[in-house]
Amino acid sequence: MSTSASTGAAAPASTSAAPRQEWSGQLGFIISAIGSAVGLGNIWRFPGVAYENGGGAFLIPYLIALLTAGLPILFLDYAIGHRFRGSAPLAFRRMKRWLESLGWFQVMICFFIAIYYAAILAWAASYFVYSFGLKWGDDPTSFFLDYVQAADPGFSLAIVPGVLIPLVIIWIAAIGVLALGVAKGLEKANLVFIPLLVVAFLTLVIRALFLPGAADGLNALFTPDFSALTNPAVWIAAYSQIFFSLSIAFGIMITYSSYRRRKSNQTTPGLVVGFANSSFEILAGIGVFAILGFMAHEQGTTISELGGLKGVSLAFMTFPKVISEMPQGWFFGALFFASLLMAGFTSLISIVQVICGSFQDKFGWGVRKAAIVLGGICAVVSLLLFSTTTALNVLDVVDAFINNIGVVASAIVTCVIVVWVLRRGRELMYHLTSLSTFPVGTWWLALIGVVAPIMLVYMFVSQVITFFVDGYGGMPGWFLGVAGWGSVVLSVIGAFILTAQRWRVDPDDFTAWPAYTPTKKEAK
Repeated sequence: MSTSASTGAAAPASTSAAPRQEWSGQLGFIISAIGSAVGLGNIWRFPGVAYENGGGAFLIPYLIALLTAGLPILFLDYAIGHRFRGSAPLAFRRMKRWLESLGWFQVMICFFIAIYYAAILAWAASYFVYSFGLKWGDDPTSFFLDYVQAADPGFSLAIVPGVLIPLVIIWIAAIGVLALGVAKGLEKANLVFIPLLVVAFLTLVIRALFLPGAADGLNALFTPDFSALTNPAVWIAAYSQIFFSLSIAFGIMITYSSYRRRKSNQTTPGLVVGFANSSFEILAGIGVFAILGFMAHEQGTTISELGGLKGVSLAFMTFPKVISEMPQGWFFGALFFASLLMAGFTSLISIVQVICGSFQDKFGWGVRKAAIVLGGICAVVSLLLFSTTTALNVLDVVDAFINNIGVVASAIVTCVIVVWVLRRGRELMYHLTSLSTFPVGTWWLALIGVVAPIMLVYMFVSQVITFFVDGYGGMPGWFLGVAGWGSVVLSVIGAFILTAQRWRVDPDDFTAWPAYTPTKKEAK
């Protein structure tokens, strides 16, 4: 029997919906959700952001951002995916027919993130091998730039073999996992890699704490500068870090929650995922700054004078230099780059699953067909763009624009439409409450309908102004237009094109989970 939440007529379809894939249980979902959230940004972004924005004092806005925006929007994604039992395009369409394009916009965002994210994993895989011989030598910066650009800093599409080979391997591995499905592929991969990641990184951190100068590094990171709390930019940095590190508002958690069983606790696993993600970020901060403290000690300088404290420069330029100076540096290097690789791989497969799951839902594709065809397309585009000498510049620009413009816009639109336009927030609130040991109330509606959108709009407008006025990274305007704004525009165009395609599977052929019936007091 079909019970649709959509008010629009069903689109023509040729087949009924196949039984939906499911996680094997709650543990599999939680580990997989943690695997998606814990990624490269936890290791190489959080420590530098915290250091630059008040040190220990940064943890105050960081925690507030987690509680007022990160977890509430995470709960919103869970509620949408589970209530309407679909990937982002299907779930949004079942909510309201014309909202399908928002889901496809999130799919397009995942496509752009996937094609460059895999390139970073390819670099990490190469550096894992390079660690055993410390092959970057005495000048890691020049080594890295030569490695990714083949000594050609200009704009060209010349292939770099050293990047091409590991990138091919990364994509073969990702497609292989996705082809096995949700329970046998994604879940089992996370059950292997997440424990290994924790063990490897804990080993790295514990050893780093005993290095000379480690205490100075930790003091630099955690010494609070409470005057920074009066700076709006610090609060924006906190909300940005939480927002980008939780894998929210671009389809991942909607898709993942759609694979959950009927009586699945929603909010408690969300709390586990949110705090596990933040705990790993703090652990990463301890490890990274303990090692940076050692580097400063060895060079007789301070942390602030080291430079390159986050992102690509931290991972592939600053850290290799530190590793070369450490006792048993090869071991540290192998642990660090293995951690990057494992954290990034579990995030990559979650990103590509958004794309595969959406095509499975709309076009009736099987798991293997979706993984091979769509994963193959992502791989080809990734190889053409990010195994070239221009990869580093393209990656930097696309990452900045897709995240700061695309993902933030997606979150704003989702919150505003769900809460204010469609007025479905209370329905989703009751759905979460009916299934969860940690109930949500009107405070949750206030957070996703008022607090989070205000902060996100401020972030969005500020970043747009910055891009137009100051540009980005000293890149030429035409390059920002093509790689940056171009990726955002293509995401919008792709969303409308995919929305216009006919549904091969009836989108309204589903039995909606029974909605929670509020008491008379709650209804008032």
